[in-house]
Order: sequence, then C-alpha cells, then structure tokens
Amino acid sequence: MTEAQLPPRARVAVAAGRLTGAVSRAAGRGSGAVVGGRVALRLDPELLRRLTAGRACVLISATNGKTTTTRLVAEALRAKGPVASNALGANMPAGITAAMAQDRTAKFAVIEVDEKYLPGVAEQTAPAAIALLNLSRDQLDRAAETRMLAQRWRDGLAGTAATVIANADDPLVVWAAGRVERVVWVAVGQSWKDDAWSCPQCGGVLHLDHADWRCGSCDMRRPTPQWSLDGEELVAPDGTRVGLGGLRLPGRANRANAVSAAAVAAVFGVEAPTAIGRMEHVTAVAGRYDTVSYRGRTLRLLLAKNPAGWLETFDLVAPPDTAPKGPVLLSVNALSADGTDTSWLWDVDYTRLVGHHVLVIGQRRLDLAVRLQVAGVEFEVFDTAEAAVDAAPAGEIEVIANYTAFQQLRQKVGS
Repeated sequence: MTEAQLPPRARVAVAAGRLTGAVSRAAGRGSGAVVGGRVALRLDPELLRRLTAGRACVLISATNGKTTTTRLVAEALRAKGPVASNALGANMPAGITAAMAQDRTAKFAVIEVDEKYLPGVAEQTAPAAIALLNLSRDQLDRAAETRMLAQRWRDGLAGTAATVIANADDPLVVWAAGRVERVVWVAVGQSWKDDAWSCPQCGGVLHLDHADWRCGSCDMRRPTPQWSLDGEELVAPDGTRVGLGGLRLPGRANRANAVSAAAVAAVFGVEAPTAIGRMEHVTAVAGRYDTVSYRGRTLRLLLAKNPAGWLETFDLVAPPDTAPKGPVLLSVNALSADGTDTSWLWDVDYTRLVGHHVLVIGQRRLDLAVRLQVAGVEFEVFDTAEAAVDAAPAGEIEVIANYTAFQQLRQKVGS
C-alpha cells in the first residue's frame, strides 16, 4: 500500500514517526526506528495492519537465530520480488512498524518477531508463513518462562491460516505448533536440551534416542520431518540434496538456519537450490560474524546472549580437540535490553574455553570472572576493550558478547 492509499490518520502517523526517528538520529540516540514506531502506533494503533495489508508476510520467531534466518529468508524471496524487512533486528511492534513504513510497496514482508509478541503481530499482519525455530531460556526477568511462551504460541497460533515451518527437534516448538492446521516440519537439530527434558503436554520424562525423542507417558513425540539438515547438506521433501558448503555464514547453527529459511522460501515457490544459492551471498548479519581490524589486530565479532547461543558459538571458537587455541575476548552487560539477571551465566559450559587465552570486559565482567574461575578457565579482566585487545597474544581474536555489549563493541571498532 502506497502512502497515498493510506487513510489520513495513518499518513499523519507515518510522517510523525519519520520525524521522530530523524530527531532521535540527529541527537545521537540510535537509529530512531523504535521511538519513531512508538509515536506512529500511538497515533494509529492499526498502522501495522495497514502497512502489511496486501503483502505476503513471513514471521520468524525464536530464542536464537531469528535475525540471521530473517536475513536469509529475505535474500531467498528476492528471487520472486522486492522484500521489506526489519533487517537490523528491531523485532517488537514499534520497530516492525517503522520498518514497514520505510518500504510500503514491496511484495513481500519478512519480519523478525520477538517471541513474546508473536501472537499479537500474527494477528495484525495475517502472515502467509510463520517460522518457529526454537525456544530456550532467555531474559527471564523480562520474558516468560519457556513453557509459558510455548503455551502463548500454542494458544495464539491456533487456527492460523498461515503455513507454519517448525523445528521438529525442539519439543517446545512441536507443542506450540500443536493446534496449527498446516505445519511443515524441519529437522535441524537441537544442541541445547536443558529446557526440554520433560514433556510440555503431560509433564512426563522425554526419552532421547539420537535425533529422535518421545514422551514416556503420553503420545507426544517427534514428528516426521519433511526437510532436514544432514551434515553439510539440505535434504528437501522430494529427496533432493543441496550442498551447504558455499554458505559464508559459519557453523552448524547457520546451516540449520539456512535449511529453515529454504523451507520458508519453498512456501512461495522458490526451489531449494535457488534459495541456497542466494543465501551464499550473505556474509554477515547486523554485524554478526564480521571480521574487522582494530588497533592493529583482527577481530571476529560473535553474538551470544543466552546459554543456547553460547553453546553454538563455542562450536565456532572452541571446537573440541583443536589446536592452537587462540585468544578469546568476552564481554557481558546486564542492561534492560540484555535482561538484568545474570544468573544464566551459570548455565553456560565455560569449560569449553580451557586452554584459550581469555580476556574479560563489560559491565558485568566481575560476574563473568567468578563463573570462569569456577569453570577452571584462566582469564584476565580489563576495564576497556582497548586494554584487552592490546594485551591479547598473537592470532585472530574471537570476540563473544551479549546484546548491548555487542552493539557497544561494534560502534567502537567501526563494524
């Protein structure tokens, strides 16, 4: 819908949001997307519905991987036409509204959605497809406990007309999709299992048998997947195999994201080889996986904001039985966007970093230092990124940071 086609109230809301965002940027307070979207929605609470009307909308939600998968889906769907997307990760209603207001004519809207807001955004946007990637503990001081989130998804998506692309390896996701009529099951693995050891349906113990799982007390079990990740290959519903070796985003987690993204793209008629071919052009996502030069050193920037995310990141920087073990810089904050409760640090297996030269910075560096000491990891604590980088031994520095710490580092190193 073009701006001229919007009703007067919506046009005023879009203009006010745009102006507010510009003022915010001029004041150095960030991109202005969120505050602009808030003002626009205050003036027209139905604005998101109006801005997505007539588009083929895709919603992507998860605890981990949603920003990257959103980027991959958007790239794949560009094979069919222009795409509007909240590519920078502003994934609550205000940020989504601002992103849709920026591009009002694109045929497709590919939208990352915060887990807490998924049912409401789905009601506003009438999506053609919804991707449910995973659910695990994250910011428990802000968001609900994982089973409550799964129940919210289950209730909110019941009867949806969308095709839901769901991770068959995550019991919480399977439960959440249990009232959906059209589900495409994707098997991409689930490294973190500590939030799904009991059945979300009856509370019984879940039995794991390699990739399979089932409840010992009821009929809850892993669905048969149509799409799957087999090593470094995507396996499509017709048995077609597509190699993923050309992906430039590293690691198993990103191969999993690519398979889910290809399954979404297939809903709109994009064949898997075409989708994967387009994804191979993606080298970084909102700074994630960027390699930068800073103070004469090479740094690779990685985001990890919860235990499941750290586990996947360790597969990149600290794979078992590898040598040499290079320097690793860790930074953790506890600002409102991160969640102020840092008790999750104790759920992360930091023993994976034994043997690496670990440098610690960030607002909650002392909390992290205590956790590393208990894990038997040798480390040094620094007040600034500059001091830590200068003290790091030779080799590329792997930088792992949670959300606001990651954004601060990006700004500092110019990513």
